[in-house]
Amino acid sequence: NITETCDPENDLQLVTKVQVAPNNIDDTKLLAEALPELKERTDLDTLYTDGGYGSPEMDEALAEEQVEQIQTAIRGRKPSSEKLHLSEFEIKQTEEGKPTQITCPQGQNVKVQSSSRKKSFVAHFDEERCRTCPYSSVCPAKPGKRDPRRHLRFTQAQANVAQRRRRSQIHLKEGRNLRAAVEATVRQVKHPFPAGKLPVRGQFRVTCMVIGSAAMSNIRRIQRYRAMKAAQNNEKRTEMKGKGTQAHPFLPSFLNVVHYFLDTFPFDNRLFIF
Repeated sequence: NITETCDPENDLQLVTKVQVAPNNIDDTKLLAEALPELKERTDLDTLYTDGGYGSPEMDEALAEEQVEQIQTAIRGRKPSSEKLHLSEFEIKQTEEGKPTQITCPQGQNVKVQSSSRKKSFVAHFDEERCRTCPYSSVCPAKPGKRDPRRHLRFTQAQANVAQRRRRSQIHLKEGRNLRAAVEATVRQVKHPFPAGKLPVRGQFRVTCMVIGSAAMSNIRRIQRYRAMKAAQNNEKRTEMKGKGTQAHPFLPSFLNVVHYFLDTFPFDNRLFIF
């Protein structure tokens, strides 16, 4: 696994974490283990991943470190387009990830309460507003037998998945994929090795070679960045020098007047600096 910075405002993006593990280790486990140290070193607030990095364990780690995850896809079955899904509701959560409020696609905002057994959450929507809603027939909130209000029940895990899916959909609608660049970085790290295969075996040796290759990738990026900045500074100095040698047409006449004034009228103990 390779982690790198991807802020569009940064002129320099660097590899910040390299992890090597057997193929039978889940990606989410690796990222959950790396997250506290990444947060401490880089102070990241948003993490972009593919669909393989979503799990309850990952959700707990993200909530603990106060990091938002945006996935390019979500693992599992895609919700039916003929019905409303929980991801189309906006769920407000505490820093620990506990749902506190929920807003339906039509803007009805209600509080979220713990169920009687405290194993799930429930939100009660006003039946009168729901009755006239265009999504009434496909909404997951259903009226109760005794309580006329519409009830929407969900677990903590369902809320987390729904929020991840919602963030993913919003990100896709924005038309950008900040995670895509890391694929090129992976190829860049593998490029020095014939056919992308390391000439050593064993996790320790493989880890050393991959970290070394990633470090060289960072060095090349820093070198290109410094060369770019040096070229920009040279251009600025050339422009400033060119502007400095171009005298204003009024300046010679002004200096002649000053010299005449100084030669004509004597001054004692006075200093003029031009």
